[in-house]
Amino acid sequence: MSIPQYPEFAPISLDMQSEMEFYLKRLPDGISELTFLNLYLFRHNYKYQVTKTEKLLIIIGEYKGESFFITPCCTVDVEITKELLAKYKKWMILSKSFLDNNTNVFNLPFLKELKIEEDRDNFDYVYLRKDLAELKGKDFHKKKTHINKFEKSYDKIKIEPLTLENVEDAKKVLEEWNSTKQDSNPENSDYEAALEALSILSRTAMMGIILYVWDEPVAWTLAEITQNNKTAVILFEKALASYKGSFQYINYAFAGYLPEYIEFINREQDLGDEGLRQAKMTYKPIKFIKKYRILS
Repeated sequence: MSIPQYPEFAPISLDMQSEMEFYLKRLPDGISELTFLNLYLFRHNYKYQVTKTEKLLIIIGEYKGESFFITPCCTVDVEITKELLAKYKKWMILSKSFLDNNTNVFNLPFLKELKIEEDRDNFDYVYLRKDLAELKGKDFHKKKTHINKFEKSYDKIKIEPLTLENVEDAKKVLEEWNSTKQDSNPENSDYEAALEALSILSRTAMMGIILYVWDEPVAWTLAEITQNNKTAVILFEKALASYKGSFQYINYAFAGYLPEYIEFINREQDLGDEGLRQAKMTYKPIKFIKKYRILS
């Protein structure tokens, strides 16, 4: 199915990938949400639908009863923007490059009145792959100690590429992880998205690994490679808490597994969770990918 012309919208489907990437790959910022696979896999969580104009890709969505729209790249159409703001209220995931490229438009009377806010809870955390793979120096001393402890605590640790041959093992980890999480609200979970990612693994270019201890699967991770093959965006990372240190180990192992030409790892946002924010900061991000929003 092709992307319909505005004002018609359609749900995102796999066969829209090349058409959507025509727009998405023109965005230089590297925002984690604005890749085709991220949008596709989370289309149910956020009720995404898509349309296009000659110069603009428009995505609408809804989360916790509140509607919003996204314009990943290109040129603002003032009249369409007025219509979208009147109907959907929130203009989300605005990139710095989008704002910079449309400076003249945002200085027009209608748009000039809008308040552009930094959306700190959704800033992406970007790390040097080499830092996470080596954990060298005093900044990473505690992290390296945790890795050493994991390797001493468990025998027969094995890392394998995540493929069709072992994808059922990854699903087993996912099911066990899902059975132990406290929040049962599917709207707050990436379980369904992760399960679908594993199910369509062979039809995509996602890259991942699976961690075994004593031949039992205990963790896996899956990423999308973006930014001219320079960045790995972590889409999913699941581990069994019963294996202490498994989350830290899969993070470390995947950074070491990735090819050296991949310079950066984008570990997405903290969503305003203070504990998650502190944990992400301990890995010493080299930069944030800032995102902005406009609330009408």
